[in-house]
Amino acid sequence: MGKLMKTLLAGACATGLLLTGVASHADEIRERTLRFAFQNVKEHPQGQGAQKFADLLGEKSGGKIKVRLFPGGTLGGDVQTVSALQGGTLDITVLNSGILAAQAPDYAMLDFPFLFNNVEEAHAVIDGPVGQKLAAQLDSKGLVGLGYWDLGFRNLTNSKHPVTKLEDLQGLKLRVIQSPIYLETFTALGANPVPMAFPEVYTGLEQHTIDGQENPYTVIEGNKFYEVQKYLSVTGHIFNPQSLIISQKTWNRLNDDEKAMIRAAAAEAQTYQREVTAASMDKAKATLAGAMTVNEITPAEKDRFRERVQPVIDKFAKSLDGDLVKMMYDEIAKVRAGQ
Repeated sequence: MGKLMKTLLAGACATGLLLTGVASHADEIRERTLRFAFQNVKEHPQGQGAQKFADLLGEKSGGKIKVRLFPGGTLGGDVQTVSALQGGTLDITVLNSGILAAQAPDYAMLDFPFLFNNVEEAHAVIDGPVGQKLAAQLDSKGLVGLGYWDLGFRNLTNSKHPVTKLEDLQGLKLRVIQSPIYLETFTALGANPVPMAFPEVYTGLEQHTIDGQENPYTVIEGNKFYEVQKYLSVTGHIFNPQSLIISQKTWNRLNDDEKAMIRAAAAEAQTYQREVTAASMDKAKATLAGAMTVNEITPAEKDRFRERVQPVIDKFAKSLDGDLVKMMYDEIAKVRAGQ
């Protein structure tokens, strides 16, 4: 065997992977089934990413590591699933990164309203040092970060009337994520925000215990909210990076080969999931346009929204790591300067 090939194989073995992505020490890969729960339906880009991760891990482990998917919030909302990961009764989940502020407060910065103008800005933040530093904060919280997926920009739906200006939000009872920054953002905008676990949203809309909700196009379409909502207002108020995380208790039971394999599958699934999300957005919007009354928010009106929520951003920024917040804004500025 040539010296170069020996060097390459030695490097591959050090990571627990051969160049093909299959385990180098198959006898060290133990049979196990990992439980992966998430909120959206299996057909949603979130679910497609989860299936891709499961398929990749199955291939890399020679079928020894299986992933059982629990879509549609069948094991509870995000708050419940994160708690289950910390307790070791669930292995993997993917969720809006900002929800992790309950464990690591600095994650709240990713949910600053009107923070990102486009996907490129978001990726510059989460794929760079900011995303790495945030993920590292999970290590002491019983969680391990495996990467970041995309959910997309969030928009408003409701059953009352189109939201074309700030005043149209006044008094609307809107379901929001169980996160303080969402509550304060929509309170500042004049709405009546209601924190609610995702599996309860459709019923809440159907029974009119809430007037509306806010989510990306693919979530609205995939969960058929158009059946119980009439108006869609394109606000793009928050972009949702999603965190793929694994239970630290599960992680600590894995050997180095298994960990490397899971990280490799997660990296490939991340690329795939982002591509699926990007491709699905226009299709979902077109479907919703045929089922709902859709309106855009003018740039001037969006500036009024931004002005109204700036005090919320300022308040949360003061309670977070100032250096990390600055780093985030610096990364965004670099992208904007190059556009």
